[in-house]
This record gives sequence, structure tokens and C-alpha cells, in this order.
Amino acid sequence: MEESPARLPAFTYLTVENAPLYRAIMRSFVEARERFVLHLRPADVLRAVRDGGVDATAVDAALQQLCAWGNLQSHLDTADVATVEEFYRPRFLYQLTPEGEAVERAVGAYVEALAQRGELQAAALDDIRTLLESVTAMLSRPELDDSAVHLALSTLRARFDELTSQAQAFMGSLQRSIDLHGAGVASFLAYKQRLIDYLERFVGQLVIATADIAELLGRVDPAAARRLAESAGRREIADAIDGEAADLEAAAARWEARIEGLRGWFIGRPGVPSQAEELRARARAAIPALLAAIASLHDRRFTRSDRAADLRILARWFAESPTDEDAHRLWRAAFGLASARHLFVDREALAEREAAPVPAGRSWLDAPPLRISPRLRATGRHARPGRPNDVIDRSREKALLLAHEGEEERALAAARARLATGRPTRLSELGELAPLAFDLLLDWLGEALAAGGGETTSTDGSIAISLVPTNDGRVATVETPAGTFRGPDHLLTLRALVPVLEPAPGPEPAPGPEPASAPDTPAPAPDTPAPDAPAPAPAPEGMAPARPRAPTLPGTASPQAPAERA
Repeated sequence: MEESPARLPAFTYLTVENAPLYRAIMRSFVEARERFVLHLRPADVLRAVRDGGVDATAVDAALQQLCAWGNLQSHLDTADVATVEEFYRPRFLYQLTPEGEAVERAVGAYVEALAQRGELQAAALDDIRTLLESVTAMLSRPELDDSAVHLALSTLRARFDELTSQAQAFMGSLQRSIDLHGAGVASFLAYKQRLIDYLERFVGQLVIATADIAELLGRVDPAAARRLAESAGRREIADAIDGEAADLEAAAARWEARIEGLRGWFIGRPGVPSQAEELRARARAAIPALLAAIASLHDRRFTRSDRAADLRILARWFAESPTDEDAHRLWRAAFGLASARHLFVDREALAEREAAPVPAGRSWLDAPPLRISPRLRATGRHARPGRPNDVIDRSREKALLLAHEGEEERALAAARARLATGRPTRLSELGELAPLAFDLLLDWLGEALAAGGGETTSTDGSIAISLVPTNDGRVATVETPAGTFRGPDHLLTLRALVPVLEPAPGPEPAPGPEPASAPDTPAPAPDTPAPDAPAPAPAPEGMAPARPRAPTLPGTASPQAPAERA
């Protein structure tokens, strides 16, 4: 039966007036327990808290009060008694109660969690991989060593808990991203490159470690997981006084749930990504978010923009305006609110209104109308005197953009046709690859390793990827213009899920004609429409507004259509 917080006196010392003294005394007992010291005398406690400027009387009163709250318990101290008077003088030994130790350790964990910055522990991934290798080696034996299994699983659980809690704390502090390094803005800006390299390095190690750990967890089927859980459960209840079958079943169920949780963290289910994939995605998304925060910090340092300060300055300007007319002009300049732009009011209209003013309460239907330019009604703008602007011929630029886009699409289609054959191919048989094809290969290999086995799809869903290790010890070598890529040989199957249409070759860009100067024409009257502007030059033959395009793949740019760039 759970007790209410009002009936837990062991927490009282945290909220009373002398809480710092009580905390110091309780910490001294916890530290002594870590040194395997079970009892402390008042003199020992006084030496531990002497820096607080307290005397022996205050320490004795605090120890008695902690005993009353149930945090400590006292026993008569009969050691070193030489006389009857010393025997009858009250002298006590103090030790922690289970309640008091639990409360102080909980408070210590709370304070430690608040001060923890968090980190992405790539070393924990290596330790988890090593521990899983030892666990899978134990499964090959006919009989399991309960102590060895319990030790390996306990260490594995501790490292996994540390990895997840540290990663959660780090990603949470990264989202705040201002005081990440515990220093000022200048230190944070200097730290940004190391932080970006840190994220990229962890993402790379996470992809490789996730693939290895997923392979090891694949060897631990449900029956093997049950064997490990029962072995660890037997070791867990070995020291129990009255351990029963129900206790063994409960302990085995806890360990089986922990193994299943570890499997779910590294291996996803259909339609549900694993926690490792989500961590990888958050770490990759944090890099552009961090760059945006850095840009914001740069703007804040150099522009010194502060909306509250700007509004206070504006309020002072309003207060210092000499007349109402000046305040109205300041209002229009600050907030952009002025008279209606579509009402063309000249001096004659103003003079007419001054001669015959219209009350503000009169309806628009009853008020005299305002004269509006016919050009405004037809074109939406007032006439501008002078000859019209020359029309610039953009056909050459459009043809260049179209040709560049066609080259990119043809190179992308060639790279996909080179790799996505639909047949199992060894990495060692790929030979030399162009830079674009090699970039696509790296992206697809990363997706396959992150999936942890089986068939997966690329980010855009256009390629089905299957990567199977050959386990024959061969080393694959892929030559690229930038260098040589080496690694364990695998069977790679890339199958196109979306048909790719070869783009038609674009037209050769023709030299654009010089802008034609329009003949001198008299300025149009304000109420007459302007002469028709010359039509732009026709688009070169072969330019079509709608063309089949290859789907966007990871690591490649998606060029805009020429119509969007114009």
C-alpha cells in the first residue's frame, strides 16, 4: 500500500529551515556507507561538516531530529568506557536507516541529473557489441553459467541505460542550443565546428554499430532469450531466503522484457522505425538546426535587434512629438498605415474638399464621389509618363538552364541504370564508379546498414535495397576519382521500384538578340492606355513546360524547372 507524501517524514529535512545542515549530515553518512563504514559518532559527523561553521551542540540536536524523522537510528556507544559515570552518560552511535539512505540517494540522483550535460557515447555502442558477442557465445554451450550470464546481462543493461539516458540528455540540451558548452556566445560559436564534427562522427559510428548489433540480436531468438532470462533470474534470486517459483518467474520475465527492449531499440518493426534510426535522424536534423541557431546568434551580435527596445524607443518618440500632426506622420512611417492608395487625390480634389467639407459620419453612398483613373480600373495601376521599358529576352538563359537540368537528369539516370540492375552483385565486382554513382552507392549502403538486414527502400522510395554479407573473407575495392573505397565484401541487390524515363536532349542555347530599343513615342496621357508592349521572343524549339523527371535520390540535388527559376 502506497503512503501519501504527507505521511513520509523522511523527506521533511529537505524543506525545513536548517535544510543545508541536515543535507550535509546525511551526505556524510552516505559517503561513509560508500567506504563501508556503518556507524558514525557525533565527533565524526562534526569533522565532516566543520566547514559549515557549526558547533557540537547544533550537530547533536540535528542528529536527534533526524532520528525522530526516521532518517537515522541511534545505538548506545559503550566502547572506551572507563568509569561508571561515563557508562551512564548518554553516548550514541548513529547509522542510516533504509528510508534515510533511499531519500538521500534519490536527492543525489536528482541533483546529478540536473547537472548532467549528456553525450553521445560511441564507446557504449562498442561495449554493447562486445557484450552481445559474449552472450551469443554462451548460447552455443549446452549448459549456461548463471553467474556469467547474469554478470554479462547486468553490465549490458547498465551500458545500455547509460547510452540512452546520455543521448536523451544530449539531444535535449542540443535543442536549447544556446548554453550547450556551458559558456558564453563567443565560446559557443568557436565550439560549433567541433560539435558538428562530433555529430557526424557519431552518426557514422551509429550506422555501423547498429548493423552489427542487429545481426547479433538476430541470433538471439525468443527461445534463446527465454534461456538467458531464466539463467539470469536464477542468479538474481539465489540469495533470497525464501525464493519460490513465482519469484523466479517474475525475475525471468523482467530480464526477458529487458532483452526485448534492447532488440526493439536496434531493430525496427514494419512501419515502425527503431530507436537507433530515430536517434540517427534527430542527430542529422540537429546539424541544420544548429547552423540556423548560429546564424541567429550572428544576427543578434551584429544587428543588435531587440523588438522590446525598439517599441520603447518608438513610445518615447510618440511622447516627444510636438504636435498631433507630427504624431500622425510618425504613426504612418512606423506602421505603414496611410490613406487608401487607390484614391488618387490631387490638389484640385483637396481644394474642393476644403471648400465643401464632408462630415466623417456621412455614408460613402451619400458622399460626393472621387475621380479614379480609367487605367487604374483596367490595369490596376496608374499611368506612368514616358516611353515603356524595353523587354529583355531571356530565351538564352532559359535554354542554358534547360540544358544544365537535362545533363543532371541524364547523369542521374545513367548512375541508377549502372547500379540498379535488379541482380545480386558483389561490391568487389562494381569496378570504377563515377562520383555521382559512388555518392548514390554510399547513401544506399547506409540505408541498408541502418535497416539491420532484410530488404529496405531508399529514402525517396524509388530503390529496393538488399545487402547480404558474403562471409568469405574477401575485401571489396571500389575505385573512384576521389580515391579507393575498401570494406568487407557483400552481395548487393538494387531494384528500381519507379521507372526512370530518359530525358530528351535539350536544345543548344542560341545567342540572345540584343534588346530592341523602342522608338521614341510621346508620353501617354494619364487617362489613356499605354501602347502595347512588344511580345517576348518565342521559346526555342524543344522546350516543353512539362517533362518526365527522375525522382529525387538521397545526396543529389533536385534542380528547379526553368519556369520556376525565371
